[in-house]
Amino acid sequence: MAAKVYTDKDADLALFKGKTLAVIGFGSQGHAHALNLKESGAHVIIGLYEGSKSIPVAKELGFEVMDTAAAVQKADVIFVAVPDTKIPAVYNKDIAPHLVKGKTLLFSHGFAIHYKTIVPPADVDVILVAPKGPGHIVRRQFTEGKGVPALIAVYQNPSKKAKKIALAWAKGVGGTRAGVIETDFKEETETDLFGEQTVLCGGASALVQAGFEVLVEAGYSPEMAYFECLHELKLIVDLMNESGIAGMRFSISETAKWGDVHVGPKIIDAGVKKRMKAALKDIQSGKFAKEWIKEYENGYPVYNKLLKDGENHPIEKTGAKLRALMPWVKKRDIKGSQASYK
Repeated sequence: MAAKVYTDKDADLALFKGKTLAVIGFGSQGHAHALNLKESGAHVIIGLYEGSKSIPVAKELGFEVMDTAAAVQKADVIFVAVPDTKIPAVYNKDIAPHLVKGKTLLFSHGFAIHYKTIVPPADVDVILVAPKGPGHIVRRQFTEGKGVPALIAVYQNPSKKAKKIALAWAKGVGGTRAGVIETDFKEETETDLFGEQTVLCGGASALVQAGFEVLVEAGYSPEMAYFECLHELKLIVDLMNESGIAGMRFSISETAKWGDVHVGPKIIDAGVKKRMKAALKDIQSGKFAKEWIKEYENGYPVYNKLLKDGENHPIEKTGAKLRALMPWVKKRDIKGSQASYK
């Protein structure tokens, strides 16, 4: 049965009249939700830890900023917009002591609730609103009068208004302009992690690097390897995004199509699917979550090493040189732009 798609007519921002919405953290999603909700007419405050670099940024944007505990005390709806691994410490210190009956806890990813790194009291609503796009896109689409599709979920509903609150928040950030689909915390968390690990981030980056290495090791120039294994990937993904895999195939040459359907399944074969299933089992069992939490508690030694290794991969040097020749490719200092919202 197809999922119902909720739109603007299904959500009521009047639900937030006289209410205070707190955004805890001012990162990628946090700043986008806060600005969009504010411009939708809601009263939004920001909760940050003392000394946060985001305090002057949020104040400059016109927000009332206070320490996290004070924001939780004042708010009716609390959006926990801090990284998954940091949620337990923030929750235990500044959120839990001030949660009283009638308040709503909101997340944009189900990790902390699903894996029970925090356990909210039974008398508060616990909901999820997850736009299917990074914060800067959620913000940009909203300012252009459009929106990013979003997911909503309800974990606890003592008020019997949790779903309405989730839909109102989704409307406030622009989600209902595009379409909102209801899921649950388990499904959102497990599918999100699986997609990141095996296809969108882990799978795609590993595939690109492997293809680059094979061509360079076979004696082809790094520039040619970069063009064929990374640069042109966007063209294909854009076609898939616009009209699906079949639509993408309609737009490429017969030779490319034959290579796609005949050789592709020999590369991404049954062995890959088997390892994908193993990765999914680790997500479902909580093994991945436990390993990730342990990595955080140990100070990120493996994480930092792997990221550094990736930055030092030869494809990065080749890419930087070639992108400088492409005036149409947006040059963005991702690290620099995100630093303001931490």
